[in-house]
Amino acid sequence: MAAGPARSRRVFLNHLDSYCGRSVGEYLSRCVVGASLEIIGEEEEEEDENNSADEVSSRPKEGVYQIVGTLSKPESTKPCFAEETYAVSSQKELLSHLLECEIVLYNITEDANQIEEATWAASALHMEIEHFATPKLFILISTIMSWAKSKPPDPEDPEIPFTDEDYRRRKSHPHFTDHINAEKLILKLGKTNKRRFSTYVVASGLQYGAGEGVLHYFFKIGWLSETPTIPVFGDGNNFIPTIHVLDLAAVLQNIADHRPRSHYILAVDVSMHTLQELVKCISKNVGPGKIEKIPKENAFLSKELTQMHLDMLLVNLRMESVFLKETFNIKWVAQAGLVENIEQIVKEYKQSRGLLPLKVCIHGPPGVGKSTIAEELCKHYKLHHIKINAVISETIANLEKIVGPKELDSDRVGEEGDDDEEEEGKNTEAAHELLARIKASMEQNAGHLDDQYVVKFVKDKLKSMPCRNQGYVLDGFPETYDQAKDLFNLESEDEEEEIKSKIPKCDKVITPEFVISLTASDEFLINRIINLPERIVAGTHYTQDQFPQSLNLFRELNTDDETVLNYFDELEIHPQFIDVAKFEDPENRFIVKEIIKEIGEPRNYGLTDAEKENLERKAAEERLVKEAQEKAEQERKEAEERAERMANWEEWNKHLEEVKRQEQELLEAQSIPLRNYLMKNVMPTLMQGINECCRIRPDDPVDFLAEYLFKNSPDIE
Repeated sequence: MAAGPARSRRVFLNHLDSYCGRSVGEYLSRCVVGASLEIIGEEEEEEDENNSADEVSSRPKEGVYQIVGTLSKPESTKPCFAEETYAVSSQKELLSHLLECEIVLYNITEDANQIEEATWAASALHMEIEHFATPKLFILISTIMSWAKSKPPDPEDPEIPFTDEDYRRRKSHPHFTDHINAEKLILKLGKTNKRRFSTYVVASGLQYGAGEGVLHYFFKIGWLSETPTIPVFGDGNNFIPTIHVLDLAAVLQNIADHRPRSHYILAVDVSMHTLQELVKCISKNVGPGKIEKIPKENAFLSKELTQMHLDMLLVNLRMESVFLKETFNIKWVAQAGLVENIEQIVKEYKQSRGLLPLKVCIHGPPGVGKSTIAEELCKHYKLHHIKINAVISETIANLEKIVGPKELDSDRVGEEGDDDEEEEGKNTEAAHELLARIKASMEQNAGHLDDQYVVKFVKDKLKSMPCRNQGYVLDGFPETYDQAKDLFNLESEDEEEEIKSKIPKCDKVITPEFVISLTASDEFLINRIINLPERIVAGTHYTQDQFPQSLNLFRELNTDDETVLNYFDELEIHPQFIDVAKFEDPENRFIVKEIIKEIGEPRNYGLTDAEKENLERKAAEERLVKEAQEKAEQERKEAEERAERMANWEEWNKHLEEVKRQEQELLEAQSIPLRNYLMKNVMPTLMQGINECCRIRPDDPVDFLAEYLFKNSPDIE
């Protein structure tokens, strides 16, 4: 390393949260200023590669590149490697931040809207040259698309690549004229006062590595394993210059340290691969292993690919950067290209995006609910449900398909070569032999397969790309210690070493991380099976005759000294025991929640826009159905209450009429003696008094009548 401690340098980089910005910023934050000027030994190189993020963050701040910059999305969190991030509201504010930095990097490979800001920033800095406290370096990270329409160096030999020296003859793609204009302006601004303000243009190849950029479309299709092939747009014979994003960061580091005489630099690796070769390599190492050529026009149907992405994927350029080889001291991550370093690239892709497989094995007696719980876990985590009968049927069907007559698929456009045809021929012979052995085994064992074939089929399934990508839930298998050993142990295992270590060496690619053991008493299981509907029991081993036998066999296999759970304990994968009888939950919802709590968060892609839309639509439909049901129930209750009120009203009216009738009869019965008395004793005297009153016509008839009755009443003596 350098003799004395190097002085830290402040570096401005736009869009720190973008794919390229994040990778470049994080790389430079770990670099010591001037490190690329020294020849680094292999031991130091390995040590540097093994440094973790925590170690990097704990390093002294002196002598390293201090990264500051802007974010593409204001709501994004500040990257851990960044000293500061700016939410710039005006050009004046942005210029003040740029003047504080010694190195300014502007990336225009991902967002064309940044071109205007980049050219303005360079022009504004150029106008402030006289006021610089220290010399400044401006680097524009552009794209090889500014070369897309260049004429070949030698028309008679199209295989001769472009080099850095050909940059003056470059012609851009029609959609990238703003890029080439920006490149020309940046180079021009750097010629005024090179000592105070030097400028460089880096023409980057198609970036790959880490979480992936443009190529992420193909990686994602392959990882999801939802289609049998990965598309190649057009004939796929176009050559695409590429560079690992960390190698691009190393080029920028070298420019900052070396300040080379050449101000236009091609940043490409030494590979010269076609689109077909790149996609086929991705398909074989992440996806289904096959590609399908589709018309270029169909590429526009994809929502995940922009016009810029498609232009980059369809470019046809052979390029070689002689300058990088001869001048710079780069610790290449993938100098040979993506295809030659695909294992490392796939590992980076999965780790960067947290796409780690989740492997679960569910163990338990028959009838305990293994399959139901496995299905729920698969839905929640987007895993593959491995059921033994389904695996056997699928394998036999695939073998029969291989040995069956071939039909030419007109949609596939000659993507398989001679090597693939030879391989298919060998596969057909092997499939014939295996199918014959399987049929013989099933005939000898009354329709049952021998364990060696079952284990082989399950192992092949677990090693398939979908299971290696997303993971699996293994449903009720293996059942014995020997099956587990044959399934998960490494095939090339040295028995002596195993005896010494006392821990079996397992194949970590397929061995489960979590083992869930569901337990329940025989009485509980028998009662559960008895209460199952006939339609569910029909055609299964849950019948009255078969279920007790299956349950007894399970108990026998799990009372020996060597059981499946013992095997996992030896691997230090300790099972989680769940007593199903404790949860009064026929649908196993609480048990699934308990398992999810143990396993943790999903490790795959979140919901796509289409899936979110479907879920929202289903939720809306369920809400409408629920509201309609509640409304109908409310209306039914109201109708019942209304009918009940009407019935009660009619009944009350009937009672009221009856009471009135009875009261009338009672009054009439009670009024007869009084009427008789009045007719006999009062009415004659009253009639006489009225007649007398009519005759005399007194001034006060009422008083006269009262006095008359009082005087002539028969009861008053």
